[in-house]
Amino acid sequence: MMTKEQQLARFKTGFPWMKIAAPATPGNGIEVLTPGQVEEAVEYCKKAEVAGKAKFVPASGAASRMFKDLFAGLENANEKSDRFAASIKDFAFYTPELFPEGASAHDILATTLLEPGLGYGAKPKGVLKFHKYADGEIRTAIAEHLVEAQDYMRNADGTVNLTVTISPEHRPLFEAALAEIQAEYEQRYGVKYIVDFVYQDKETDTYAVTPENELFLKEDGTPLRRPAGHGALIYNLNAMDCELVSIKNIDNVSNERMLPVTAKWKQVLMGRALELRDTIFAYLEELDRCTTPFTVQMMGIVPGYNNTLYDNLEDSEECQTLCNDIEEFLREKLCVTIPECETNKERVALLREKLNRPIRVCGMVRNQGEPGGGPFVITEKDGSTSLQVLESVQINPEDPEAMAALKSATHFNPVDLVCCLLNYKGERFDLLKHVDENAGFISSKSYQGRELKALELPGLWNGAMSKWNTLFVEVPLETFNPVKTVLDLLRPAHQE
Repeated sequence: MMTKEQQLARFKTGFPWMKIAAPATPGNGIEVLTPGQVEEAVEYCKKAEVAGKAKFVPASGAASRMFKDLFAGLENANEKSDRFAASIKDFAFYTPELFPEGASAHDILATTLLEPGLGYGAKPKGVLKFHKYADGEIRTAIAEHLVEAQDYMRNADGTVNLTVTISPEHRPLFEAALAEIQAEYEQRYGVKYIVDFVYQDKETDTYAVTPENELFLKEDGTPLRRPAGHGALIYNLNAMDCELVSIKNIDNVSNERMLPVTAKWKQVLMGRALELRDTIFAYLEELDRCTTPFTVQMMGIVPGYNNTLYDNLEDSEECQTLCNDIEEFLREKLCVTIPECETNKERVALLREKLNRPIRVCGMVRNQGEPGGGPFVITEKDGSTSLQVLESVQINPEDPEAMAALKSATHFNPVDLVCCLLNYKGERFDLLKHVDENAGFISSKSYQGRELKALELPGLWNGAMSKWNTLFVEVPLETFNPVKTVLDLLRPAHQE
């Protein structure tokens, strides 16, 4: 984490633009699986050994942006607020008692947003009623995450682990929502839910500055510190005690009739992650075998070896053939190329470093104009390349080549990923060592009507996972059903 002085200096220097080599596209960074490969990945997921699974759900913040148009409609009616009021009976939170026949559009908006009505304008998305079923059951967003998790994240002992990041002031709401359904769902699905509500560490809050890059002071003269975006959640992810983690935003859920396709493709991502894990682990074990004196002696390649011979084991034909295979694998599967090395020892060390990283497999959907980051191949400082998820603010608008790459991108990031957090020796990675501190960004915000500049840490699935081994897999658009505005709940994926 940057010091106060480093943060203030960063406002003045800015963050470097990401150097794009190419957009990640089918055949060049994005896997498009055949039906047979889809089934193979599902089978691999079912058979592979895993040291514990868990679901990680970012759910901090209130749903105020979800109701932005409705808040505006309280002052002056607009097309979206009128549509909401006219469709009130189609929402899961509708009841005749709350919204009586003949209620005005203004009253409907007020009842939805404010107390003593539903007060949804100040509550977190996770506890809002998203879906209503034919049998009368009503589910919140967090309830749908529990239903999903029991399908594809169940551990061998019947436990289902969820880590949900929330704001401290929302904890009573989440605990109440969980208490209403946990026992019933455990009996219905034959599982035991272990739900851990965690907070973004306040120590990760960053300082704000004025538009002139001076420290922003509150009315009492103390510096203003703000939450540093979802990149701070890497600390929470780093604390999870399991090998396989599925990450999905709180608002990306759908009606349960969509669960078969959702669960299948989550298993596809898990299968590809575990297959990638096993391939990388095998390469690392082979590197160990061909670069240790124990292996040389046991195989009889160099009887009576000494330290001089040990220092040069990387020069052996066996080792160089393995390095060639690894380089081809990295290039063909992960779009990772490495710069030329002066010695074989340096080459082995670099390949080992590239392989021995946390793993993530990210689902990518065809670009439909939805907001969100995109998949790219970037060039790093040392000349190597890698796959990254970039936000538009990380791309230089004055760079014609970068903008051409942005415009030619075919997919975007729905935040649907699977992570492997243990190394090939079964040890936990320290995820904080795999963050690119230069991949953050500066945004314009306000505080009590005063403009300010805020420092955002490298995003959780952006720079916070920059130094991970990454694979992009195309997933169907049906798996992506976010609720960014309340009117999204009228889309087919959220209706019975």
